[in-house]
Amino acid sequence: MSMELVCPAGSPAAFVAALEQGADAIYVGLRNPTNARAFPGLNFTPQTLQEAVRQAHARGRKVFLALNTYPMAGQISLWKESIDCGAAAGVDALILAEIAMLDYAARVHPHIARHLSVQGSATTPQALRFFQEQFGITRAVLPRVLSLEQVERLCTQAPVAIEVFAFGSLCIMVEGRCQLSSFVTGRSPNCHGVCSPAEQVQWEERPGGERQVRLGSVLIDRFGPEEFASYPTLCKGRYHSSTQPYYALEEPVSLNTLALLPRLAQAGVVALKVEGRQRGPAYVTQVTQVWRAALDALATGAPFTLQPEWQSRLAHVAEGKQTTLGPYHRAWQ
Repeated sequence: MSMELVCPAGSPAAFVAALEQGADAIYVGLRNPTNARAFPGLNFTPQTLQEAVRQAHARGRKVFLALNTYPMAGQISLWKESIDCGAAAGVDALILAEIAMLDYAARVHPHIARHLSVQGSATTPQALRFFQEQFGITRAVLPRVLSLEQVERLCTQAPVAIEVFAFGSLCIMVEGRCQLSSFVTGRSPNCHGVCSPAEQVQWEERPGGERQVRLGSVLIDRFGPEEFASYPTLCKGRYHSSTQPYYALEEPVSLNTLALLPRLAQAGVVALKVEGRQRGPAYVTQVTQVWRAALDALATGAPFTLQPEWQSRLAHVAEGKQTTLGPYHRAWQ
């Protein structure tokens, strides 16, 4: 069975792009803090979500609704209402992380598949078994911190289907537990749905073409006139820890697992996820085209050959114009 291609859409236009270019499933969020990409101007209303589901189902495709942040005290009703909204729209699966929300979805809308979000940070068979037994999850999205060998072992022991990130921005933290952004801005990405809130980001042009970027009052990075500048997050900033500033935690690069496709398929991974609901339709178009072509080539059964054109096109839209295998190739894990 071919691996499912799960692509992002932060807007109706991006949704159409993913649909046109061959995504098997498209994941979206509502225009509120219930999803982890709650940037201004992004996401779906109840009406646009209903229309997206209608378009997808007309082509035999799926829509997954990401409701993967953690409700704040006194606001749990918003998360429950958002689950109800997804059910009313007819989504094919709910992507959830918080236990109370998983429980609510399982009790009130048991007919809708429940996928454990990467924000749930489940990396062991025991953790996955807990979520499967208690809340009936049928799929789990693995955090982007596991080596390929760890993914392979987990696939053999997991009681549910496994989905992994295949392309897009990396996160080096224990996903769903990061406090870096809230330390500086006072707004938790796990509750408010944004890492580095846009209103806290400040760009400044300096003499000689240098640009510097701050998050709140904290200077994160300086870029020369010819340097690529990615969206600023604390974990991907440059800091003085010796004689000169460097990326002390993580470089701004994109995960790219094209070279691992045969091995991921052999391991039993059922779905490949593309990160990027904060990116535009052009990104979604380019990335979906490449991954559709690669998966179709793999499905023929012929020896899989990595095409230089695929890598070039993905590098063009990658964060920092660079790609990496990330934790997948860390032999020490």
